[in-house]
Amino acid sequence: MGMIQIFFCSVFVLLMLFSNLCHGNNFFIGGRDGWVLNPSESYSHWAERNRFQVNDTLIFKFKKGNDSVLLVTKENYNACNVQNPIEALTEEDSQFKFQRSGLHYFISGNIDHCNKGQKIIIWVLAVRPKKSPPAPALPPTLSPPPLASPPAPASSAPAVSPGPADAPSPTSDKPHNLGFSVSEPGLFNSVVIGVGVFMACFGSRI
Repeated sequence: MGMIQIFFCSVFVLLMLFSNLCHGNNFFIGGRDGWVLNPSESYSHWAERNRFQVNDTLIFKFKKGNDSVLLVTKENYNACNVQNPIEALTEEDSQFKFQRSGLHYFISGNIDHCNKGQKIIIWVLAVRPKKSPPAPALPPTLSPPPLASPPAPASSAPAVSPGPADAPSPTSDKPHNLGFSVSEPGLFNSVVIGVGVFMACFGSRI
C-alpha cells in the first residue's frame, strides 16, 4: 500500500506542475486590499517585485458600480483618458489573461481615481524558445593518401662505342669485294661458261 500511495502522490504533483505551466499563475492586483485608490503597497512597487509571463492572469477585486478597470494605450495611460479603451473590465473579480509579452497599461475607470494614482503598468516577459541541443560534431573526414607517382622510366644505358680491340683490323683475311659475290652460283657459272666459249672461238688465234 505504501508504494501505491507514493505512486499516486507523484502523479498528482506532476499533474499540478503541468497544469501551472499550461494555465499560468493568478495575481491579485493590490494583494488583500484589491483594486482600490490607496493600497497599502503602491501598484508600481507591487508590479516591480513580481514577474509576469504569457498565460498569467490578473484578478481585480472591486465593488461593481464603484470602480472598473480599463486596458489602454500608453498615451491614454499618461493622460488618464478613459475614452475608447482597448478593453473594459466592469465585473467584480474581473480577470485579465495575458496573451502576449510586452507592456500592458491599466487605469481606473474613475477618472478622478486615475488622476490620484490608481493605475498600473505590467511588463510581461517574452517567451524564450527552448534551445535545441547542439548537433553532434561530425568526425573529421579522412582524405585518401596521395597516390604515389609512377617511377620514372630507367634511362637507357648509353651505347658503348667499340674500343680499339673491337674495331676491325685493316689487314683482315677477308677477300676484297670485287663487285660481285662469289657465293652466287648462277653468276659464277655464267662467267665460267663465258670464258670457255671465248677460249673455244678465239683460242686458235691467240
